[in-house]
Amino acid sequence: MLRVILLRHFPTSGNLLKRYIGVTDEGLCQEEIPDLEQMEFPQAEAVFVSPLVRCRETARLVYPELTPVVCEDFRECDFGEFENKNYLELADNEKYQKWVDSGGTLPFPGGEAVWDFKERCIREFQRVIGISLKAGYGTVAFVVHGGTIMSILEQYADPRQDYYAWHTENGNGYVAEWKEIEVEEAVKEIDAGKKEEKAPEGRLVNICSIR
Repeated sequence: MLRVILLRHFPTSGNLLKRYIGVTDEGLCQEEIPDLEQMEFPQAEAVFVSPLVRCRETARLVYPELTPVVCEDFRECDFGEFENKNYLELADNEKYQKWVDSGGTLPFPGGEAVWDFKERCIREFQRVIGISLKAGYGTVAFVVHGGTIMSILEQYADPRQDYYAWHTENGNGYVAEWKEIEVEEAVKEIDAGKKEEKAPEGRLVNICSIR
């Protein structure tokens, strides 16, 4: 059994101001870093992180004994024209109102489409789960972004819930177990007669909040 920890990074100044902080590479707000001696986080054998500073800093604080493995596709969504602004600053923006009216399904103007963001997060999660299973890890941690966690759980959580149901605050997240699903074909043929391992099939079960 593989235990999976999904931890959202600690707060940045932009988070405290309710800004859309996606590709903006803010460090942590030092005043908001919790007293780690008073908090317990689940232990892990490996930690995989977004390349953005706020996640790498959080991983070093929570798992100082581990070397974070940077996974580029776990970076937060690019919010385009909404980046580093909050809803008050965007209140008179027609593009923002259209995006809100769409239920957050429209692409971010000048930024990333939400379905592209979800797809890359899911693809990277599959890749890392495969690595973790092959390595024989018992518990792995992902120190990433709120949107990354929501994308992963929308796809893999059992029972299923929609994307926004998995919102979690900074410094919180979920612990789950990866349950493999049996598939008939374990490998597929690729060019030159080589074989490539299929992405692992499974679900995240027994999900509970870290806090």
